[in-house]
Amino acid sequence: MTSPSHVPVALERVLELLAPAVEAAGDRAVVVDTTLGLGGHSRAFLETFPRARVIGIDRDPHALRIARERLAQFGERFTAAEAVYDDIARVVAEAGAPTVSAVLFDLGVSSMQLDEADRGFAYAQDAPLDMRMDASGPVTAADVLNEYDARDLARVLRVYGEEKFAKRIADNVVRAREVEPFTTSARLVDLVRESIPQAARRTGGNPAKRTFQALRIEVNDELRVYERALPAALDVLDVSGRVVVLSYHSLEDRITKRRFSAVTTSTAPRDLPIVPADQRPRFTLLTRGAEVASPAEIEANPRAASVRVRAVERVAAA
Repeated sequence: MTSPSHVPVALERVLELLAPAVEAAGDRAVVVDTTLGLGGHSRAFLETFPRARVIGIDRDPHALRIARERLAQFGERFTAAEAVYDDIARVVAEAGAPTVSAVLFDLGVSSMQLDEADRGFAYAQDAPLDMRMDASGPVTAADVLNEYDARDLARVLRVYGEEKFAKRIADNVVRAREVEPFTTSARLVDLVRESIPQAARRTGGNPAKRTFQALRIEVNDELRVYERALPAALDVLDVSGRVVVLSYHSLEDRITKRRFSAVTTSTAPRDLPIVPADQRPRFTLLTRGAEVASPAEIEANPRAASVRVRAVERVAAA
């Protein structure tokens, strides 16, 4: 039986949002799953839209092997590409698709990566401090902890983890590593807990959560990659094509909101009676603000608790 951690988040809503674009494209429909993982969303696309092709992108070769095996039954309708998703234009072109009908971003760390203790993503298990989504990446979480100076480490924790006690944690890390370098997660969890005042530990779950998020984002350059990937995904969309984004923290959602606002807003002066075609927005919003999961979905799949869903449709060519 599939564990809750492997249930695709917001699956029904994602299918509902993408269906008009995919069904209208018919035999030309191409869906890009930029965060393939174990292939849960991609399987649903292939089963729900029997005339569509699906291109799955992932930087993790282990995830790609599993997804290929799980989706082999769909034959040539499914293509997997080992790439970082800001390379979407190249991946789509190499798959022979001039444009695509739909794109999904399911951001953050995958359930498989959380479940594999030796990857070091989960603060609840003692594991090597790795956190690379692609094991060939040059920097690990241990490298960040052991090599960054206190100022840079505090910046990472403050900006990427939105950690109020970033300076205190960073200073304590620098002192502790002089005695012994950081290699595993349990020691870091203990240090973070000791660095945060007791009153601040009473709410918000594990106090190490924000530090682990910050390290993961830094190691994988996640936000800068996403800032390049989202515009690239919008560019490969056909007219009437749609992009859906599932984000799990405010940093990702802020990037999505800002980009979607930019492409759905006219560049003409507000008082202009007739807006020239080249100043009209090329996209329209499909969601009002950021949608959240229902209580029923959160109960069935706890990972959905923090999801924010946003979507746009392309209404005009470039």
